[in-house]
Amino acid sequence: MSILAAIAVLGILIVVHELGHFAAARLQGIHVNRFSIGFGPILLKYQGPQTEYALRAFPLGGFVGFPDDDPDCNIPADDPNLLRNRPILDRAIVISAGVIANLIFAYFVLVTQASFVGIYTPTQPGVLVPQVVQNFPADQAGIKAGDIILGVNDQELGMSLDVRDQFQEIIQNSANQSVNLKIKRDQEIVNLTVIPQGDPEGKGKIGVSLDFNGEFIRNRLSITEAVNFGNNEFQRLTRLTVQGFWQLISNFQETASQVSGPVKIVEYGATIAQKDAGSLFGFAALISINLAIINILPLPALDGGQLVFILIEGLLGKPLPLKLQEGIMQTGLVLLLGLGMFLIVKDTLNLAVFQDLISR
Repeated sequence: MSILAAIAVLGILIVVHELGHFAAARLQGIHVNRFSIGFGPILLKYQGPQTEYALRAFPLGGFVGFPDDDPDCNIPADDPNLLRNRPILDRAIVISAGVIANLIFAYFVLVTQASFVGIYTPTQPGVLVPQVVQNFPADQAGIKAGDIILGVNDQELGMSLDVRDQFQEIIQNSANQSVNLKIKRDQEIVNLTVIPQGDPEGKGKIGVSLDFNGEFIRNRLSITEAVNFGNNEFQRLTRLTVQGFWQLISNFQETASQVSGPVKIVEYGATIAQKDAGSLFGFAALISINLAIINILPLPALDGGQLVFILIEGLLGKPLPLKLQEGIMQTGLVLLLGLGMFLIVKDTLNLAVFQDLISR
């Protein structure tokens, strides 16, 4: 059941994305003839008055089809409600609507979780230091495993979910500068000074792992508190996602092995659902934000790639030749599907169940 729950979450996010495109087109009166979840052979379909709705074999995404690309379309080529005949702004709205839908969905999922399910909050202030790396600044300053950092530079660390991020941000912004720490060690309060070591990017590091302090309890928030939580958590997840993609791009050789596909995502989701179904809300929000950022990347076959074509058209005053656009998009689609299949095979081979089978 936990696997089905994780698959359902991914399916909902794909539907939300495609509904964004679909709604943006239909609300502007633009013709839409296909709404598909997945790629490849059709498993199920329903033919509506204007649009064919289909579920396809490979659940690696979906698409909204327009009659502009259908050679059997009986709509006149000069119909103003064909997507290609609409102004640049109208087309840009349709193309970007999937990304916007995923971001809006993520925000409302977070608010809903806080209001109706509740969020886990730590019961004790500060951050716990489970491990200290030898010969790093923290070790040299006298910080020990098991210490609880209660304050930094006269700023108290509370019990919020972003308390670790607050501490990390201060350390990262204090490379080669003295940082005063208020530490609880057993029943004693200790004041120490540490000088974060600057890395090649100029960010400070002290060589510790961090965790929340104390137990967690689930609390349901009022609407006002839930909206505030949604704002803060949405910004935090978006910032972490963007940072993750930037690290992947800037250090591709080191981080490429960490890239995962749909199978691994389902595995993570299933693990979360098995431990605590309520946490699937946060999982859904995080994956929805990831889908939005992936799709806005300026790569062929993604929404960002199509927006690049529109930007070029706006700058040149005319679109690129249709055959050139189709060639780029088809090549990008093949590469995208190939990458998706590679990640599926890679993640499947790494599954614990599969490893257990081949080790017998």
